[in-house]
Parts: sequence; C-alpha cells; structure tokens
Amino acid sequence: MNSKTDKKQLLIFLIVAYGVTFLMGFIMWYGRSKHLDLTAFVNTQMMYPAAGVMLAYLLTRKNDSDMPKLFFLSFLFITALMLISSILTVIQPEKILEMPGGTVSFWLILMQLIMMGGSILCWIFMLISGKKRRKAYGLDGKHWKASLLCILLFLVLYFLRAGIGFVSAGQFNVFTEILTSLDTWIYIASMPLNFLLVFVAFFGEEYGWRYYLQPMLQKRFGLRAGVLILGIAWGLWHLPVDFLYYVSPEQGFIMLVSQLITCVTYGIFFGFVYMRTNNIWAVVLIHFFNNNLAPVIAGTYTADVLQNQTVSWSQIPWSLVINGLLFGLFLLAKPFRKKERDICSFSISDEQSL
Repeated sequence: MNSKTDKKQLLIFLIVAYGVTFLMGFIMWYGRSKHLDLTAFVNTQMMYPAAGVMLAYLLTRKNDSDMPKLFFLSFLFITALMLISSILTVIQPEKILEMPGGTVSFWLILMQLIMMGGSILCWIFMLISGKKRRKAYGLDGKHWKASLLCILLFLVLYFLRAGIGFVSAGQFNVFTEILTSLDTWIYIASMPLNFLLVFVAFFGEEYGWRYYLQPMLQKRFGLRAGVLILGIAWGLWHLPVDFLYYVSPEQGFIMLVSQLITCVTYGIFFGFVYMRTNNIWAVVLIHFFNNNLAPVIAGTYTADVLQNQTVSWSQIPWSLVINGLLFGLFLLAKPFRKKERDICSFSISDEQSL
C-alpha cells in the first residue's frame, strides 16, 4: 500500500466496515437493554464490508469507465435502507403486524422485502454492467470446476464436524435423524432460491474480506500471516453481535474467543478457496451454506437458533482442536506456498492439484 489513493481507500473501508459497525453497536446495546429483537442489525452488519469497498472505489476512481457503478450504487442504496430500518426497529418497536402465526415486527418484514428486492435489483445491475466491468472488479465467476470442488469439500468438512460433535455428546442417533428427515431435504432444496434472494448479505462480507482486504494483507505480511491477521480482524468485527445477539452480555467474552477461533480457522479455509479459485462467488456460496446449514444441524430449521445461545469455556478447547484440524491445516496447502507475486494469479491448470 504505497500510494495515497490506496491509503484513502483503506481509510474509507475501515470507517464503514468497522466505524459504522461499532456505532450501530451502541444502538444494539440500547435495544438489548429493552429486550428487543436485534436480528435486523445482524443482517445489516453483513453489508458493511462490501459497502466500504464500493464507497472507497466510487470516491477514489471516479473516472474509471470499467467500474460497475450502477451495481455499486444499488448495493450502497440497499445498505442505507437496511441501516435506517435497523435503527427504526429500536426507535419504534411497537410497530407490529398481525400475522396468522402471531405478531411480527413491521420493520423486520420490511427489511426482508428490502433484502429480497435489493438482491434482485443488484443481480440485474451486475449482469447488465457487462463482462468487462464484472471482470475488472472481481465479480466474474471463474475456475468453476475448482470452485465446485471447494464448495463440496467445505460441505463434507462441515457435516463431518457436526457428526463428530454429535458423537462426542453421545447423540449420533439425533444426527442421523436430522440427515434422514424430510424437513431437512425440503429445507436444503429451497436453499438455491433462498441464495438468489438474499445473496447481498453474504456477498457483503466476502467482497470486503476476501476480495479487498485479504490480498492487501497478504502483500504486506505474507500469504500465511496475511490470512491469519485477516481472521483476527474478521473475528473482532463480530464483537457487537457476540456480546449483544449470539449470547447474553455476560457470556460475550467467551463468545468472542469462540468467534476468533472460528474466524481464524474459517478464514484460513476461505482464504485457501479464494486463492485457489480467484472466484469470489465460491467463498460467497460457502459463507451462505455455513450460515444457513446451522438451523439444519440444530434441527430447528429457523435462524432463531443463532441468537441467545449458551456457551462455556469447556467448549473452547474442542472448538480449537476440531476447527484447527478440519480447517486450520489448510494453511499448509499449496496456494499458501506460492510466491507473493502469485497472489490471485491462479491458472486453470491449478484445478488439477486440488
């Protein structure tokens, strides 16, 4: 990062990705004190990293004709709408709708519509931007053979980790019941359509972390150290949701430690996938599967399983060992042994050595 432009871009990214996140954290704290549902803040927070990158590019590359400006502007517009709606869930929590199954927050329903409509709008603007613009800003899909293999590998490791967890708890029968349940497969069958309608959230994280920040850190600190530093930065970024959403504030520090283990080890695997494929959509899909398979493993088939969890220090060593073995060992993989100049410069021939 030698130029003033690079430094300005990084500053804008940090202000949006971290500054907005932690400012919203204060509003989350107020909402938590009032026992309000904070799901809106979690979904919106996922948008900030990509929004930071896009805003940085729009402000520092104004004359770049290859920039997919309409896509960037539409994403920023959706992010702003979701941010405002998140704040309104705390300011006017009494605004509710009567539904057949009970009452639901008007703002949460509105945000779901914004995300679905916004995803469709972003797909349209990204597609009409043209192949040249998509390629110039890392939006083109490439090396799909290697990408699909990486996604499949993640799914195998994900379910292997879940299976180990059930076995260690003496509940392997529960695991097999989940995998053989019709509800499980109906849920899984709906995931492709679900992805199309909510992709902006998962793209929001990965375009910021993997596309923008990972190569920058790797060029500065090396291939392995760059990914490890990114994992720590990614984990700390979750601090507001760790203390105020996933668990009660009293267990927040334990959750933060657990989050750091997850983000560092996952960051290694995600980093491996991105270096291996140079395809941002591969890691976006993996991130989507990771988040959306959690309700399947829990047997609840609802995202509510992510909030108000219970964690303990006894879970930390298990998490460190299992995640370290299944995902952390990819730090020894071939892409991390490449020269610094080869970052994000992988050829089709590399697909044969996965």
